[in-house]
Amino acid sequence: MKTIGILGGMGPQATVSLQQKLIDAVDAHDDRDHVPLLVDMNPQVPSRLDFLLQGQGENPGPTLSRMASRLEAAGAEALAMPCNTAHHFADHIRSAVSIPFINMVELCVDHHAAKLKAEGARVGILASPATEDIGLFKAAFATRNLSAIHPRDRTKLVAAIVAIKSNGVDRFAEDALKDAARDCVDQGAECLVVGCSEFSLIKQAAEIGVPVVDTLDLLVNEILRFSGARVKGQA
Repeated sequence: MKTIGILGGMGPQATVSLQQKLIDAVDAHDDRDHVPLLVDMNPQVPSRLDFLLQGQGENPGPTLSRMASRLEAAGAEALAMPCNTAHHFADHIRSAVSIPFINMVELCVDHHAAKLKAEGARVGILASPATEDIGLFKAAFATRNLSAIHPRDRTKLVAAIVAIKSNGVDRFAEDALKDAARDCVDQGAECLVVGCSEFSLIKQAAEIGVPVVDTLDLLVNEILRFSGARVKGQA
């Protein structure tokens, strides 16, 4: 089975959630049936929100490059990162290694391109406002003739992310995500993407009657496929 290197710590809960999802998905009869992981749990990666939204602080790219190099040197055969916003620095990661980087933004676009047949179909993005500023999802969806739309109350979204990072899941964050989901649907979204690993912890709040896809779940599925693990419910 192939070993996966995880660029983690962004945030710690999201990284643990990824690992738990992988454990839960494997049809395991022994420890050896689970996916081998090398996890660089580095909560000291410079703030993506500060750098991208405020133009302050250190560029996270070089730190992510060093993490990727360490993981490859330790024996990782592919890399994955459970932080959507940090995918802005995917080129830094790819340029630092010779192994594949499993990009969950690209996985998300491929998924929706297969599901949505109408050109220009609208996909609501429940993610850090930084992803809107850098066009992370917009540019990716545009390559498949789909439209990415974002909630209009950016301040509340940021506050919800900070609240989860600081205090864990709470009612304020859940209400903020539900309001953001409703706003996207009001703007014409046919489906919703949970595109922030903090929001993955409360994705049930986004379930308001339209399909919801969590990029973290798509990443889990691709890690399982790449590694060669036996998955529950699959022949």
